[in-house]
This record gives sequence, C-alpha cells and structure tokens, in this order.
Amino acid sequence: MIGRRSGFSAEEATRLHAASRQQINDTRRLKEQLLSALAEWITQHHLKQAEAAKIMRVSRPRVSDVVNKKTEKFTIDALVEMLSRVGEPVRLAIG
Repeated sequence: MIGRRSGFSAEEATRLHAASRQQINDTRRLKEQLLSALAEWITQHHLKQAEAAKIMRVSRPRVSDVVNKKTEKFTIDALVEMLSRVGEPVRLAIG
C-alpha cells in the first residue's frame, strides 16, 4: 500500500514511487548497455573468461557476471572502468 504510512498524500506517494521505479529502470538499462558492450568485446576477441579477467583486472567470476549480464552486481562506475581497461571508451549522451 502506498500512501499514509509514508507521510505523503496517496497521490504524492504514488508519484514518487513511479519516479523511483523509472530511475531504477533507467539505471538498469544503462548497465545492460555497458554489460553488452563488455560481453561483445570478449566475444569479438575470442577470449576465455580467465583471459578477459586478466585484461580487465577483475576475477574470473566477475567476468561470468558480465557475460550473464547480472546488472545488480555492478555499479555504472565499475562497468565504465572495465570498458576503459579494454580500450573501449564510453561516451555519454544526454537527451
């Protein structure tokens, strides 16, 4: 139930909840794009996960999380850093 328990009116609580969900979804989509770019780089270079891990300076299980696109396991910063390490610069476009 959204509403009175939060201290906001039901309408305001509903609006804030929708805005929060949108922000979460936007962040997830951005992480998915970054993970896809990393996974594609690994595939293009025909790397085993252990080889990619060494280049990316992360553990092999971390590469597995990349390949399996586990968005919840990464921050945007970590993904951008990994892309930088493999020579794939990230450019930000707003709007």
